[in-house]
Amino acid sequence: MAGTITQTPEAGSGSGEPALKDKVVAALKTVYDPEIPVDIWELGLVYRVDVTPANEVAIDMTLTAPSCPVAGEIPINVQQAVESIDEVASCKVELVWEPPWRPDMMSEEAKVALDMY
Repeated sequence: MAGTITQTPEAGSGSGEPALKDKVVAALKTVYDPEIPVDIWELGLVYRVDVTPANEVAIDMTLTAPSCPVAGEIPINVQQAVESIDEVASCKVELVWEPPWRPDMMSEEAKVALDMY
């Protein structure tokens, strides 16, 4: 299961460059839970990504467990990764617990990487 991305048409570049939403997803794929060798996007931890016409990004994400030892670090890493994109004006990351994360939310790629077949 991948996250949900919304972006208004005005936010796209139209110049053949990757759309900002694609750049945001690429940035999300650079953030890993240190205990799992799969990025947070493929793990299904990102529930929502909104990009406004002003290039403000809002992200709802969760963790594999509320007691995750890096609960404070991962949202900060996500914010920093997204804000490192030149076009992004700001990024707000909200940690949410509904719906609870389940292993079946992972992409096929993540399941293969974690040998879950």
